[in-house]
Amino acid sequence: MPNKHVAVLLGGFSSERPVSLDSGNACADELEKVGYRVTRVDVDRNVAQTLADLKPDVAFNALHGPFGEDGTIQGILEYLEIPYTHSGVLATALAMDKEMSKRLAKTHGIPVAESKVMDRHAFTSKHPMQPPYVVKPVSEGSSFGVVIVQADQAHPPQIITSDEWAYGDRLMVERYIHGRELTCAVMGDVALGVTEIIPVGHQFYDYDSKYVSGGSKHVCPAEISPNIYQTITKLALKAHQAFGCRGVTRSDFRYDDRFSADGELIWLEINTQPGMTATSLVPEIALHAGHSFGELLEWMVEDATCMR
Repeated sequence: MPNKHVAVLLGGFSSERPVSLDSGNACADELEKVGYRVTRVDVDRNVAQTLADLKPDVAFNALHGPFGEDGTIQGILEYLEIPYTHSGVLATALAMDKEMSKRLAKTHGIPVAESKVMDRHAFTSKHPMQPPYVVKPVSEGSSFGVVIVQADQAHPPQIITSDEWAYGDRLMVERYIHGRELTCAVMGDVALGVTEIIPVGHQFYDYDSKYVSGGSKHVCPAEISPNIYQTITKLALKAHQAFGCRGVTRSDFRYDDRFSADGELIWLEINTQPGMTATSLVPEIALHAGHSFGELLEWMVEDATCMR
């Protein structure tokens, strides 16, 4: 660790720039506290030249959204031969594409909700699926563009086909899963634990409930049966390994226990670049598992490699 130079990649130019700035600055502050030499790199289109000039020992990837977690920046870092944190090119590309990620999860026996992918211009006054259902952009994060269509809605929301829509044309229509929002962090090859997320004043765990103070309550560890808890940890680790992920990931689930204790458990997605402020879900789960924020980040820096 002595004198190791870490370039923290933050900001960027996706819809998730504000989230990345929060994550990146929190990580940079903590890495400085534990003794690393840190340079904060607000990523722009010249990032390859910036990093080539900087020549850091490690790139700590705190970017979120397209370019940061879809294999693009990972490919640049591979080309520059700069060791980096989190997952590699293929794993991040697969995880970012909701259609491909669900196909991969399903082939590994991970339960997913029924869905179809459509062009948004193909939406008409007729529902593409029996409501309730969820419409999601195929390649966005942080719940950008997510629309829940309730059972009593007469037709799909008009926003989807309007000129105001800013989240791409490929959309996933997915059966809505009632129930509780659960998430599980994986560090290396260890599932750290499960947290329940309870949105406060929000219909679901949307952008504001994720990032606005007081928008959600986290129950860590989740107060669920030991059987369901263990199943979630197994599925999260299975997804991490099936996608070929490295470093830290977080898998999200819905659990419908309205009618029985076993209920219905559905895997939603794997996050290869989860939020990394001290109060984000992964650091909270890691802390409960015995890893301070500084220890978690130090592990991630020392775990950094190329060819991930």
